[in-house]
Amino acid sequence: MKKRVVKATLVSAMLFSVVLGQGVVAKAETVTSVVTAKPTTSAVPTATVKPIATPVPIMRDNLFKFGLKKEVDLPVTISAGGLTYTLEKLMFYDVKSKEAQSLMKLYDYSDNIYKSPTKYMVWTKLTIENKGSKVIQVSSVDLNPKWNLKVDGYNLLGPAPGTKMLELNNKEALWDWVLKPGEKLSSYQMYGCIKDPVDISINVNIAGDFKEKYIVKRPGE
Repeated sequence: MKKRVVKATLVSAMLFSVVLGQGVVAKAETVTSVVTAKPTTSAVPTATVKPIATPVPIMRDNLFKFGLKKEVDLPVTISAGGLTYTLEKLMFYDVKSKEAQSLMKLYDYSDNIYKSPTKYMVWTKLTIENKGSKVIQVSSVDLNPKWNLKVDGYNLLGPAPGTKMLELNNKEALWDWVLKPGEKLSSYQMYGCIKDPVDISINVNIAGDFKEKYIVKRPGE
């Protein structure tokens, strides 16, 4: 009888221990799950990175069509007598091309210079600046040209733009201009050329101060 009582007591104690142990494990899991739980983070939108656009190269001349080897790349700057002349662009167009005919009509350039034997209409962009102490000009006061564009040793002739020739310092088609000390002007000029170029140069001549620079030299020079 005593043995049965002792056995029953031992079984009861063991059951109580198991139940108690399960309770502790359950609470431990609950605590652990709370401790190890990761906080919820709000989604941050990712900024879109736009690719940097590659700048398109400026086409400053089309001398490649003649197979010419340039001494210098445009823009080309030359200074003399206080005047700084920069040739920004130099384009040779067939005189009968759409580009040439459009520019001739737009600014009313005389047709005479572009009739045979003229082969090319030469379109230039330029920037001039007076860095001297006196007024520099090409006008009724002073008719002497201050620069020349030369092809094969000959100065190219520039016709008058009928629609702009009475406007001083015109920025679309230059004719008469006046620059006071410190003043600067960008514009365009047209010339006629009778043959394919072999050598090309620009020169500036202010009151005997003469400077010249070659863009293309004759082969062998």
